[in-house]
Amino acid sequence: MPPASAPAAPAAVAALAASAAVAPAAPVVPRSPLFSGLRERRVGILLHPTSLPSRQGVGSLGAGAREFVDFAAESGFAWWQVCPLGPTGYGDSPYQCFSAFAGNPYLIDLSEVVEAGLLDERDLAPLRQLAEDRVEYGYLWEHFHTALGKAARTAIGRPALLEAFGDVAAFRREKAAWLDDYALFSALKKFFAGKPWHEWPEAARNHREAVKTRWPAAVAAEVEAEVVKQFLFFAQWTALRGHARKRGLRILGDSPIFVARDSADVWANPQFFQLGEDGLPSHVAGVPPDYFSPAGQLWGNPLYDWDALKKDGYRWWLRRLAADLALCDAVRIDHFRGFHDYWQIPADAPDARSGCWQRGPGLDFFKTVRRELGDAALVAEDLGDLDDGVRGLRRETGLQGMAVLQFAFGGDARNSYLPHNHSRDCVVYPGTHDNDTSVGWYAAATEAERDFFRCYFGSVGTEPNWTLIRAAYASPAVLAVVSLQDVLGKGSTARFNTPGVASGNWCWRVTVAELAHAKTFLTPNLHRLAEVTDRLA
Repeated sequence: MPPASAPAAPAAVAALAASAAVAPAAPVVPRSPLFSGLRERRVGILLHPTSLPSRQGVGSLGAGAREFVDFAAESGFAWWQVCPLGPTGYGDSPYQCFSAFAGNPYLIDLSEVVEAGLLDERDLAPLRQLAEDRVEYGYLWEHFHTALGKAARTAIGRPALLEAFGDVAAFRREKAAWLDDYALFSALKKFFAGKPWHEWPEAARNHREAVKTRWPAAVAAEVEAEVVKQFLFFAQWTALRGHARKRGLRILGDSPIFVARDSADVWANPQFFQLGEDGLPSHVAGVPPDYFSPAGQLWGNPLYDWDALKKDGYRWWLRRLAADLALCDAVRIDHFRGFHDYWQIPADAPDARSGCWQRGPGLDFFKTVRRELGDAALVAEDLGDLDDGVRGLRRETGLQGMAVLQFAFGGDARNSYLPHNHSRDCVVYPGTHDNDTSVGWYAAATEAERDFFRCYFGSVGTEPNWTLIRAAYASPAVLAVVSLQDVLGKGSTARFNTPGVASGNWCWRVTVAELAHAKTFLTPNLHRLAEVTDRLA
């Protein structure tokens, strides 16, 4: 067939028309999805590493994490789902990170750093005083970074002490595509008293100028310190992931579609974002008004310039997904809808109502991912108000979507989140990190929702967490994921995040005693439940 731009020969057109009049239509052959997705019927547990037990005021990748992995494996879980693992900034949200590539220094187990000779146990005394069941981020910010900074400076002066964790020079070469920019970004941020990059002097705001500028010695030393911190994070994460693999536990990571404005990603790659001449976003992300939010949601993240990304072969995104898949066995893409169309809001708008829909990269992006990264294990977060175009994109990609049981009881029997309406190509949750715990949800639900819940499950509503856990396990969905808070039967005080609330989130932690109790008393029941619902590996 000639190209679309070439005129067809009249004889050929006539012949084609004649044959079409008499020949039966060719059968439509369904196109195979791009990705195979998750194949095995399994169950996972949701817990962000900051919620793990430790003696440093925040969950770490050390002994407490290994204890959790052992509990999960022995309880029949095949997957451990985490939130994004990047370095958090203001608001402490793992969905607003200083880098889409770097690791969160808070997760570095400082006890192992002491054992390597980079710190003295006395350096950790302020952290040992912190609560076991909460993260106190304000106090943590000051004392944790003081201790970790001392360890990094010690390592610069005595590099042999890092050999216990691996080869730092090889690490630096392997991660050079993002590490150098992130280290300089972090060093300059400290040098300019924590201000966002768009408030720095011009020589620092402009990435090309910044990398050529001779900065004071303090900046150069801080760059080296940031490299050490990232080296420690990745060394400990690799060790923990190796332990998880030995126990048969795979890790499901999380990749937010948008990045933070104050991030090394935007600072070093402004050409890929919708920015004005001043370097500030011309438009920002959010979602339009709906039943729950009359003014919509104004997230404020800079939007991508998808034309520029496509012209570059989506290389920035490919590097990002490759980095995520190197950290984890599968990756959940947050706000999948944004690849089909996204809500574009003027940067100076007071809320999201003045936004408009713009086309995303669509299937072309995922074809590139498939061609360059192979049959990547990806999951689509497709919650919310979706249209046929978004649903069609998910079907064409072959990615599993999501179903949340707490959303199932506000309508009628056709509610897609009810278990009898689930399909195999989804991941089912009683609730996600953005939901209340199941006990808290049931207590706050309307009487109509509670009545629907009790009638549907034949329940009296005394243990809504276990009712929803059993429903998730029994669902046709290929993967069921339950939160540790629901396994422990926690109420609303254990809620991890409340969207739209600026403070008090991301703080809950499981204690050593609670994890030991779960391992002793809940592991047999969880293992048996996985067995009888055919989810046992």
